[in-house]
Amino acid sequence: MDPISNINRRTLLAAAAAVTTATTLASSAAAQTAAALNLKGKSILITGSSSGFGYAGALHYARAGATVIASMRNLPRAEADRLKAEGKKENLDITVIEIDVTSDEQVAKGVAEAERIAGGALDALINNAGIGLTGPVEMQDMAATQLMFDTNVYGCHRMARAVLPAMRKTKRGQIFNISSQLGRVIVPGGGHYSATKFALEAMSEQMAYELAPHGVEVSIIQPGGYPTDVWRNRNRYTSELLARADDERRAAYAMFTSRMGTEDGSGRSADIFDVPRAIAEIMAMPAGSRPLRRAVHPGAKPQEAINKVSAETQLAWLGNSPYGPLIKAVHD
Repeated sequence: MDPISNINRRTLLAAAAAVTTATTLASSAAAQTAAALNLKGKSILITGSSSGFGYAGALHYARAGATVIASMRNLPRAEADRLKAEGKKENLDITVIEIDVTSDEQVAKGVAEAERIAGGALDALINNAGIGLTGPVEMQDMAATQLMFDTNVYGCHRMARAVLPAMRKTKRGQIFNISSQLGRVIVPGGGHYSATKFALEAMSEQMAYELAPHGVEVSIIQPGGYPTDVWRNRNRYTSELLARADDERRAAYAMFTSRMGTEDGSGRSADIFDVPRAIAEIMAMPAGSRPLRRAVHPGAKPQEAINKVSAETQLAWLGNSPYGPLIKAVHD
């Protein structure tokens, strides 16, 4: 029998399908709290946990009862000490390990350590580590281009390849890739940020189809602008890029280069815990009901129209093909 033709979103998410939830979780604060309670016993590995969504997420999931392995690069560092101290103060199950997602060696070593701590396959990987640089595409030299893709795309790929063998063997697991609304819409002068997030969106969706028979689900999180350290880090990388640029290119794109390295994220006051809350809610959903994409921001979400038409297009194009069961397993 053709294994693809027999796929059903519920039945093939075997182990996770055994986990039942009485009601569909809504986005209200009360429902999010209830969802978080269902994280007890889950093991979660997070990348980029030194600040922002990763740091907040480590605390949020651990407070919900999860075993959290929070990874960051360049240990030892003050942020790791602060996270461990906060966890100890609240008696949370948080372990900090070193992973630089651009390093094959550190990814392999870090995931092995995370699986040792978890006692086996991880329940969830949250690919949160990422960087941004601004400026016109022509201004992006190869050093900047390689750094962006190595972190935002290849880093997620490295991490997924490392955790998936154990997840596939146990027929369960979740991968969350932190994209952006700029993974669907484009702002001129945004450097290669959208290019990397568009690539991450495509890779994530393809993985979701391919992993359906293995009981592993993929969810793409699309945050809007939040007041995280991404602005400070982006300005540092962008200022270094601008310093390397030649005068002719600077002059050609003066309307963009005049602002490069100066954005501070001011005026952004949305709660960064919105993203961990959304991820926790999805984790607690019954297997087979988890969304492929989730837009997260209290303000405008311009990508939602694209998300909708993209799903409709995939179903119309491939829904009745031999790949149809895989497509329907993700979108139905």
